[in-house]
Amino acid sequence: MSDPVTASSAPPPDANCPSSAAPSTGDPDDAAPWRTVEALVGWLDRESALPKEQERLLRVLKLSEEVGEAAQAVIGATGQNPRKGHSHTWDDVHAELCDVIVTAMVALRTLTPEARQVFEGHLRRIAERVPGPRPSPETETGTRTGTGTGTE
Repeated sequence: MSDPVTASSAPPPDANCPSSAAPSTGDPDDAAPWRTVEALVGWLDRESALPKEQERLLRVLKLSEEVGEAAQAVIGATGQNPRKGHSHTWDDVHAELCDVIVTAMVALRTLTPEARQVFEGHLRRIAERVPGPRPSPETETGTRTGTGTGTE
């Protein structure tokens, strides 16, 4: 039986990952990831021979594959499989989590051309539920969506 992950085997903090879910700053570079997602979706659309509806479903299902790879990397980073030992590093886990995020962004963009707005609105509603100080309205950009009740 495997021991649970101990504090000493927890991943180190990632300096490139903010610790809070802050809304968009309005910085033009905020759009850079979405430009990459647009390019990926365009490329995948051009290369696909599948019917559009099937392609949409498969892009959502691809998330399960990527989450499984992230889980496998965590197991490898913690050495929880005695047969394989420490087969991965926390950098591998970071990379797999990035794959999950990109895959989710591609799936969302496949489902709606308003993917960035949908995501930012959802993130804003999540941020509203986080206790503690919040950015002032002057620092937020864009139009607020939803009621902020947390039921969306």
